[in-house]
Amino acid sequence: MIDVLTETPVQEPQRIRGLEMPWNRVMGSIEGPASAAKALGPWHPQEFVAECVETVPEAGGMMTFVFRRCDGAPLAFRPGQYVNIAFPVNGDDQEPVDRSYSLSSSPTQPWTFSVTVKRDPGGLVSPWVHQNVRPGTVLDMLGPVGAFHLPDADRRARYLFLAAGAGITPIMSMMRTIHSLAGTADVVVLYHGAEAGGFAFHRELAYIASVDSRIKVFYALGDRGRPEDWEGFSGRLTSAMIDEVAPDANGRQVYACGPEGYLNSATELLRKVGVDDTSIYMEFFSGDRQTLLEYQAELALAADIAGEIAEDIAESAEDYFESQPAAFGMYEPGYDEDGTLQATGLALEAVGPEAPAAAATPAPAPEAQAPDASSFDTVGTGSLTLSFMRTGINVRIDPEEPILGVAQRAGVRIGANCKEGMCGSCKVVRLSGEIDMNHQGGIRKREIDAGKFLPCCSTARTDMVIDA
Repeated sequence: MIDVLTETPVQEPQRIRGLEMPWNRVMGSIEGPASAAKALGPWHPQEFVAECVETVPEAGGMMTFVFRRCDGAPLAFRPGQYVNIAFPVNGDDQEPVDRSYSLSSSPTQPWTFSVTVKRDPGGLVSPWVHQNVRPGTVLDMLGPVGAFHLPDADRRARYLFLAAGAGITPIMSMMRTIHSLAGTADVVVLYHGAEAGGFAFHRELAYIASVDSRIKVFYALGDRGRPEDWEGFSGRLTSAMIDEVAPDANGRQVYACGPEGYLNSATELLRKVGVDDTSIYMEFFSGDRQTLLEYQAELALAADIAGEIAEDIAESAEDYFESQPAAFGMYEPGYDEDGTLQATGLALEAVGPEAPAAAATPAPAPEAQAPDASSFDTVGTGSLTLSFMRTGINVRIDPEEPILGVAQRAGVRIGANCKEGMCGSCKVVRLSGEIDMNHQGGIRKREIDAGKFLPCCSTARTDMVIDA
């Protein structure tokens, strides 16, 4: 029998100098960058639709929501940035409420991404998010946004991370990123919480600190709720506390995130210990009117950029993928020969932690019969009928009504973003019937020839059958 408990000397891993993000050399290369690496590099803000695929309860009244883009593309961002999300708090037929949440996951794992939301019992959005966002929930998003992020390359890579409460969220993205990459980073984290059991991610932080010699994590409790056996720091942030965890703070890049009062205090304390203002980066989770206006301006700029280049992206992607030999079988985001990726992807099935494992999927019947639309329930009034085959519903409409709005009111699940025929995210297949479509570049001729259309900018001319 092998003795798995035999102790063996553990050597420190050998690392390259400094910290470098995987996309850095691609972005700086004068040669044509590899396409996969380019795809994973930090792009510009985009408007996209994402689907929740997992929820993870966290300590401190927080919940992590894991998403994937509905178009199948990765989300490229820098660790520390945030996304702006439209939540239908007041119902699908009302204007959504936008909120910005920091990304808590690492961009080195870009195929899914996470935001972590602290529930504010008196808030409008966060209670709704905790109660309603579940696997399968589809939301409109804008991002990535924000200048609060790690550099793409840092030869010294010495950081002091200060976090209070939910301010740990972008810091967690930075921690996960550094832990996943090579490099001689030197990281000190000082994490303030309100109560001993309220530190989100504490198990993962403990694990990272135990296996990654580059990272040290310290905890501090405020003036209240300190148990007798508490071994961390006590009280609010002080210059002595900073000196104790990072005596060389004035040689580090400092990233701080938390409430306005905490960050204002941190600014003064960091100056006291000799940290230059140019080495301090802050993200406010609450702030005065000026701070809020700055964030609004940042989002408005991001939305403008996303809108201006959406068509360019579509055109360049089309040129790129059409230039690839068919034998490569290159992945093309947004659609494939059988329809949209959203429509053909693996369906989510929410199960509880104690649910039995799913049984093997039986083979499909060799001659499965298509559902008969005449047996569907019919809602609405109007002179024409839209039959949604996947949803199993008939909707009566007037010819001048845009099809997307009708579908969404009837509960038909169709992803949508720009709603002006530009982005192509609502693309679906028309099985029969005639339409008038007034798109703005969001669909290509070959897709139209294949029966696809954009319901956001289309009206029906006849009765229709739609694969949605």
